[in-house]
Amino acid sequence: MTENVAVNSTARTKSALWFFVGLALLLLLVANGHLVYVAMTSQPECVTHIRQGEAFAQGQYSAAQSSCTPR
Repeated sequence: MTENVAVNSTARTKSALWFFVGLALLLLLVANGHLVYVAMTSQPECVTHIRQGEAFAQGQYSAAQSSCTPR
C-alpha cells in the first residue's frame, strides 16, 4: 500500500514538473514572438543626431548610416 502511494506521488510530481516546464517554454515563445512582432511593425521617428562627417562631431559618436533625410 505504501509503495502504491509513493508511486502515485512520484508520477504526480513528474507530471506537475513537466506541465510547468511546458508552460515556461510557451511563455518564452510568446514573449519572443511579441518582441519580433513589435520589432517588425514599429518604425521609430527620426531623431536629431550627429550626422557622419559633420565638422563638430570630433570625438563624438554618430549614426553609422542614417535612414532619415536631413530637414
